[in-house]
Amino acid sequence: MSAQDQAASGHVDGLRLNGRVAVVLGGTTGIGRALSLGLADAGADVVASARRPEPVEEVAKEIERRGRRTLRVTSDVGNRASLESLLEGAVKAFGKVDILINCAGKTKRTPTLDVSEEEWNDILATNLTGTLRACQVFGRHMLQRGYGRIINIASISTFVALYETAAYNSSKAAVGALTKTLAIEWGSRGVLVNAIAPGVFRTDLNAGLLDGTERGREFGVRNPMKRFGRVEELAGAAVFLASDAASFVNGEILVVDGGVLASGVNQ
Repeated sequence: MSAQDQAASGHVDGLRLNGRVAVVLGGTTGIGRALSLGLADAGADVVASARRPEPVEEVAKEIERRGRRTLRVTSDVGNRASLESLLEGAVKAFGKVDILINCAGKTKRTPTLDVSEEEWNDILATNLTGTLRACQVFGRHMLQRGYGRIINIASISTFVALYETAAYNSSKAAVGALTKTLAIEWGSRGVLVNAIAPGVFRTDLNAGLLDGTERGREFGVRNPMKRFGRVEELAGAAVFLASDAASFVNGEILVVDGGVLASGVNQ
């Protein structure tokens, strides 16, 4: 019985990911690290890959402490050969890749009149073209097997603009469109493509902005829950979309933002 038929017949245990193999690109810091560990907690073997070997090693040890298998492989979404090598290594070690999560990304705040083409191209190259490249490399393997779950990381800026981050906003809007495009091309062949759109989550990189600027204060005021997210609170959405409990969810952008996009007047 194929993996797709097994899921449809209910033989796979709902939200558990036992027996699944996941690759998380940008999976060693911030949101990516939280999702890597969340998938491992749900039963998957997880390869958390990024450009720097030290964080790859650190997260690999945490995955192994959870009793899951992993690999220590660096990669760069700007380099197709590195992604192909990562796929080859995962297939050699585990026989397959079932789940891909695209977390690699970057942003920079610049007034749009002053955004250089170099800055624009650099951000889109990582956030959009890097996501496409990874989907192509791993999607081909999944389509050959007739089973796969791809989860892209969008943003609330997929839907609304954030001030003076035109390149980031545009890249994340495009990630939403790419997600839907792949969903309608690949869904009938067993590969489901969805995205998570996080709201504002505190990480080591943005803590200073959130806690010490007017921009951070506005982010807090606009959230009906009156707090920022914890990256661990994204894991449930990823586990759901990666699991066979979501076997009829395709082309969806799942917003996890504490209610920011729902917010009009909060008082």
